[in-house]
Amino acid sequence: MKRASRMRHVAALLPLALALALAGCSQDMSDLKRFVARTKERPGGHVQPIPEFEPYKSFTYDPSKLRDPFEPQKGFALTEEQKQEKKQSKGLAPNTDRRREPLESYPLDSLKMVGTMSQDGKRFGLVRDPDGTIHRVRPGNHMGQNYGRITSVSNDKIQLVEIVPNGNGGWMKRDAALALSED
Repeated sequence: MKRASRMRHVAALLPLALALALAGCSQDMSDLKRFVARTKERPGGHVQPIPEFEPYKSFTYDPSKLRDPFEPQKGFALTEEQKQEKKQSKGLAPNTDRRREPLESYPLDSLKMVGTMSQDGKRFGLVRDPDGTIHRVRPGNHMGQNYGRITSVSNDKIQLVEIVPNGNGGWMKRDAALALSED
C-alpha cells in the first residue's frame, strides 16, 4: 500500500523535474559565447623544445685491475697518530674462538640494567634483553656486539670494556657502561 502511494508521488514529480531541467538549458548563452571569443583572441603560449640528452655510455666493471678496498693502500706513509694506534693495538684482538654468550647477540644500547642481586658475597647484575628475558651477569661475562667484557657491577651500573676496530686494521679498547634503568 505504501509502495503504491510512493510510486504515485514519484510519477507526479517526474514531469516537474524534467520541465526544470529543460528550462535551465534554454537560457541565454551569450555571456558564454563572449568568454570563448575573448579567450580565443589572446595570444597562445610558447612551449619550450624538448632538451637533448646525451646517449647512455655503458661501463664494464673489471675488479681485477683495482686494489682490494679492504687492504691498506701501499705507498702511503702512516701518520704519527696511525703509527701510535698500530703500536698500541699490537696483539690486541677479540677472541673469536670462544663460545659467544646470549647477550652478545644484542647491541649494547638495546640492553637494560634492571637491578642487582647478591649471592654468597658476590654481586650480580640483572640485564633485560629486547625480548624481555632477564639475564644474571657478573664480571668476566660478555655482552654487546663489540666483544664487551664486564669489568665490574655496582648498584647503579655495569662497567665493561669493548674491543672495537681502530680504522687502521687493528683493534682498540673502549670503555662502556650500562646504567640502571628507571623503567
